Amino acid sequence: MWFLSKKGASGSSANSTAEEVTQGIDGSALTAIVTGASSGIGAETARVLALRGVHVIMGVRNISAGKQVKEAIIRDVPQAKIDAMELDLSSLASVRNFASTYNSFGLPLNLLINNAGIMATPFTLSKDKIELQFATNHVGHFLLTNLLLKTMKRTASQSRKEGRIVNVSSRRHKFSYHEGIRLDKINDQLGYNGLSAYGQSKLANVLHANELARRLKEGGVEITANSLHPGAIATDLFRQHSIISGIVNILGKHVMKNVQQGAATTCYVALHPDVKGVSGKYYSDCNIAETSPQAKDTELAKKLWDFTMSLVD
Repeated sequence: MWFLSKKGASGSSANSTAEEVTQGIDGSALTAIVTGASSGIGAETARVLALRGVHVIMGVRNISAGKQVKEAIIRDVPQAKIDAMELDLSSLASVRNFASTYNSFGLPLNLLINNAGIMATPFTLSKDKIELQFATNHVGHFLLTNLLLKTMKRTASQSRKEGRIVNVSSRRHKFSYHEGIRLDKINDQLGYNGLSAYGQSKLANVLHANELARRLKEGGVEITANSLHPGAIATDLFRQHSIISGIVNILGKHVMKNVQQGAATTCYVALHPDVKGVSGKYYSDCNIAETSPQAKDTELAKKLWDFTMSLVD
């Protein structure tokens, strides 16, 4: 349980909040994209980054909800530099449109927070005929990252500031299908399990960050890529499971993190100076943590990269 946790090497613990772990950090020279920023830890991440002076672009599926969150953040942080743009991670066309529009603005990009996600949905195919959780949680973010990488590289070079890519994964990455990533069965409805498919997509987030980190280091690029577990948080991710949702509503505030605590690790990895130069790592409670053996499989990471490239080409 989060309230029984001890502080780690970073000096933070599971009950630390995003504001606490970024206290005193000046992000006024930075620009960030946060996906899934219209609710939950995405909205709190956007708020705290804006509080620290970062220019935040919220990538949101529901632009009306995104504008409401933007207005709420400005009321809380009057000096906030924040914008909302439509982005549906389950649609490759939407991802391409978002990236093309953003790149056309000529804005810098220092931080990319791949936060948006769905959890344990019934078997569904995306508009691009890809299992919905894998499409939304992994494929969409993979394409988005690739399309924005040129802008991030240019920003890092011109500003002489390290760029950071942060994939919000989950501890559930340890509970994927036994194969890890079902490269030849992504759309297999017969063997589909909602929670295992969620675990698979979260494992993909870790593997993506690890392989990206390797490629960026190999290319001598001053951009890091890390993944993280935000913690068990009482958010609407549980909406697909009425029983689990009911339990969360009753017990959540006692045994789960709130969104302020849930956004802490994301904000820490995105902004904290102690993370400078750290890449290809997995964080939990603002400290480097252990992943599953599958998440350390470099060959699986390379195979996933090639497989995902074939899906987005």
